[in-house]
Amino acid sequence: MGPRPRNAPAVDGEAGEAGVGGVPEFYAGRDLLVTGATGFMGKVLLEKLLRCCPDVRTIYILVRHKRGVQPRARVDAMAGLPVFERLLKERPDALNKVKPLEGDVNSARMGLSAADQRTVLDNVSVVFHMAASLNFKSPIKEAVEDNTAGTQRVLDFCCEIKKLVSLVYVSTAFCNCEQEILEEKVYQPRVSPHYIMKLCAEKSSAEIQAMAPSLMGSHPNTYTFTKQLAEALVDEYNTKMPLSIARPSIVTAALREPVPGWVDSLNGPTGILIASGKGVLRSMMCNDNTHAELVPVDMCINALILIAYKRTLLTAEETAKTPVYNVSSNTAQRIKWSEIIEIGREHIHKYPFEMVLWYPDGATRTNWLTHTLIVFFFQTLPAYFIDLLLTIAGQKTFMVRVQRKIAAGMGVLQYFTMREWDFRNTRAWALWPSMNARDRQTFYLNNEVPVDKEEYMKTVVLGSRQYCCKEPLSSLPRARRNITILYYVHHTFVFLFYVMCGWLAFRAMDSPYNPMRSWAVLGQVAPRVTVTS
Repeated sequence: MGPRPRNAPAVDGEAGEAGVGGVPEFYAGRDLLVTGATGFMGKVLLEKLLRCCPDVRTIYILVRHKRGVQPRARVDAMAGLPVFERLLKERPDALNKVKPLEGDVNSARMGLSAADQRTVLDNVSVVFHMAASLNFKSPIKEAVEDNTAGTQRVLDFCCEIKKLVSLVYVSTAFCNCEQEILEEKVYQPRVSPHYIMKLCAEKSSAEIQAMAPSLMGSHPNTYTFTKQLAEALVDEYNTKMPLSIARPSIVTAALREPVPGWVDSLNGPTGILIASGKGVLRSMMCNDNTHAELVPVDMCINALILIAYKRTLLTAEETAKTPVYNVSSNTAQRIKWSEIIEIGREHIHKYPFEMVLWYPDGATRTNWLTHTLIVFFFQTLPAYFIDLLLTIAGQKTFMVRVQRKIAAGMGVLQYFTMREWDFRNTRAWALWPSMNARDRQTFYLNNEVPVDKEEYMKTVVLGSRQYCCKEPLSSLPRARRNITILYYVHHTFVFLFYVMCGWLAFRAMDSPYNPMRSWAVLGQVAPRVTVTS
């Protein structure tokens, strides 16, 4: 199914046809379907659509049971999150337009009841497929089921939607990480997604896991591998429905909306920032000269909304190949990891976290041996020592467990922090200039004026503090006093550590077992032999 002609008469639920008015007018009167709506990006997408496209009719979201909580209860609970405060202040009943449908992408026909299937097939015209497992260390069979087979089930179901004019599949910019230059096009994987799904259906998890290295090739984890497979599937459906692929890079805290600094995910840089700020991360493998492909979540969501709208304006020639958008930083917005680390450390010291276990003074390294020694002496050993003290005091231990999680997370991230990619994103950044003046203001991508790096990192630190760690700004004066004390304690211990290392080195040199000293002594006591003729 292709997009309807721009001047075709609107049908029920399709008021605001693309090309008449602008983005809000396009979404007016429409029913939308969103998978993955309860995730970090999903919540921001819901908020933005409800606030800036107020005439959208209904947003259906696919929701699973979670720990016995009903889907409607999960939506009602979201109303209390800071991400929706501005929306509910302006439109108190806005979330009534969100209708949860109990289902799961891992089930046939998305696990929907017969009534819910009919509702979606008869009314929905725009789909955002965002649901995915973000666990980079998932076993390959589980990741294929969640990210690849799940996507095929969504595509098969959406083929039957009568009024569909745009489906946006949210992938990742790193799904083709074996490439150095990444164009806005679909790259075919080494192995067919159908072959992989067939293997996973026929073989046990252990058998598939044993085959993982040969199947995945140069992919560093099952997440990037299965997302690449899913893209190949989406590409196959390009002739069957109007769709697009969006590839966000590393999605970070909000730049402006719905509130500056909003973030509720510990993935990626946010987790690094908090672990560093709490003093439990002292070293990370990172090439300071490589660029961090960061994109604030609000700019990313604006791009997704524009991509769905733009698909209805493309010509048959432009959609002959699947439209792909690399939603990553462009030349004006690029930032090096060294800048992030330096500016981030500065703001962590200015706006410290509560319950800091040690003074935050970590650093990046490219030498594996140096990194390993620092981690052992300044992360692992202190963790065991603290847990020992907690055991003696009869308290619950946690530090070793935290360090194991950090080690696992850093092991995944170092692949991305040690490499450089060249993302070509001409199509993605061309979305914004093509909008009218009002829509450029509302759905900003800001690809011309560089973001103030100092101000944004301050926003990220404060947002992580408030929204991830639940630490109010009122605790900052006390946190600053604590960090000052830890500063002196830290530098005292570092001084004593190096004094101890020097003393041990001196003792080792003075030891009778030191081979250098033994030879020197032997030279002093050895009898002189005079040779006479």
